[in-house]
Amino acid sequence: MKLGLVGYPKVGKHTLFSLLTGQTANETSNHFQGLAKVRDPRFDLLCDMYKPDKETPAVIEFELLPDLDDNAERNAEALKELENVDAICHVIRAFEDESVYHISGSVDANRDIGRFAEELQFNDLFFVDKRLERLERENKSKKDDGIKAEQLLLTEMKSHLEDTGSLSTFIFSAQDEKLLASYPLLTRKTVINIVNTDENDINSSVINTLAKDYSNPTYSWVNVSAQIEEELMLLEETERTAFLQDLGLSEPAIDRLTQICYDSLGLLSFFTVGTDEVRAWTIRKNSYAPQAGRAIHSDIERGFIRAEIMAYSDLIEYRNEEKLKAAGKFMQKGRDYIVQDGDIIHFLHKT
Repeated sequence: MKLGLVGYPKVGKHTLFSLLTGQTANETSNHFQGLAKVRDPRFDLLCDMYKPDKETPAVIEFELLPDLDDNAERNAEALKELENVDAICHVIRAFEDESVYHISGSVDANRDIGRFAEELQFNDLFFVDKRLERLERENKSKKDDGIKAEQLLLTEMKSHLEDTGSLSTFIFSAQDEKLLASYPLLTRKTVINIVNTDENDINSSVINTLAKDYSNPTYSWVNVSAQIEEELMLLEETERTAFLQDLGLSEPAIDRLTQICYDSLGLLSFFTVGTDEVRAWTIRKNSYAPQAGRAIHSDIERGFIRAEIMAYSDLIEYRNEEKLKAAGKFMQKGRDYIVQDGDIIHFLHKT
């Protein structure tokens, strides 16, 4: 799964990319890619329990995209790149700093969110118009019911885009979805709005206010102070905990951000454990056991026999596998089992 980090200049994209991936991205560079560990306390506890030779957490791929420009005509490259990501991470500046310029001359998070939303809207309208023009030409040379059906759908989509600014609330049928499979529509993508705030505003209601102004089912929100996160990375564990308590925070915002990204994509983690390796595997929610096995190897799905499962909460309660089994909490499930977030699974399969 790939997420694109996008935003206007000097909003904190490069800093967040470095904090997430551990890779340094200088201010003049674009198109950096890196993997971010999904911060998951369950994974950490399992590693403490099994003390494995190898620890492999879940990861998300982030791509740092070109700066947006206040001149919409110059944003074609960045918008084109967004077509290839699974979700959009829009970094929004809400911090004041006279030494850091803003491309529009002032800091206004509400304005920047609205402007970016319009960019996505116009991008989709442009595509719809071009597609309708092409279908009109094709319809002149050959009469086809499929062309007429697509024209009708696109016309309805255009009207919805013009009225609401987004296709996130447009109802598509299963047949529509087949037509849409190759459409590069941006307003249907999940957008994670990352509001980069001042230290003094880290616990403010700025997120709630913005979320009310921009109600959209594809939007998720998280506030981050990139400055605080940089400082936290330099501290020892005990100092970090004390610093967070002073700020009234339970965890670093970067930890929340990776989990929100994970959840927004409709993903979950299941685990495989042992003294050789503890590993978090990424699958889509509502996946069946054989599909989860495919995440490890296609042979597991093909030759699936059954899945032996421990619930994470049960293992933590009983502290070891023997006690858990003695309590009757060890489950054996077939191919119709829907994997739950946090399941610890051992697969049996034919080779």
